[in-house]
Amino acid sequence: MDQNFTGIIQQWLDTPDTERDYVLGALYLLKLTGNHVMHNNYIAKIDNDTTRRAIEYNLQKYYNFRIAQLTHEQVEEMARKAEKIADELHLDEKEKIEDEDGKQKAWKPGKRDDHDSLPEEIAACYVENLDVLRRMREIHLQLRFLSGLGPTKEICPDSDRYPFLKELIALDKQYHSNWDKYDHFVIGQE
Repeated sequence: MDQNFTGIIQQWLDTPDTERDYVLGALYLLKLTGNHVMHNNYIAKIDNDTTRRAIEYNLQKYYNFRIAQLTHEQVEEMARKAEKIADELHLDEKEKIEDEDGKQKAWKPGKRDDHDSLPEEIAACYVENLDVLRRMREIHLQLRFLSGLGPTKEICPDSDRYPFLKELIALDKQYHSNWDKYDHFVIGQE
């Protein structure tokens, strides 16, 4: 099974309804099913809301099937990576720390002394990473619940955990890339 195509389907499903290319969605269904009659019917009524919902429903159905085909070992490997990320970034810990007086204050990663003189796109990396880290904490919490550490103690199927694991790993790459740009930027250099 072509996992790249599964990713393409996921991107299409993640696109907001108003921005989706339903002709492309119908083409994806043609590739999945080989059913030219269904494809032609969808294309003929592509502006119909019922047709659009049918395309969305069928793509979601095939996407769920394809995700379920991921092997348990692949998901477990991703879970190990996610746990390593959580440990490195202390995602389990509170976002607050105490200052010298024992008062709680929000934790923020180190800001450069020359932060205010940085170009806007480099300074934005710092601000963006605050949001990325917050989202990573949310995903990590969700993964803990899906992994049986929540109140129900039920372990969810790999297909439910996969999108969260994938997003956490992608956010970790973005987080480190932003810090690399921010930390290594030299003022006066392009």
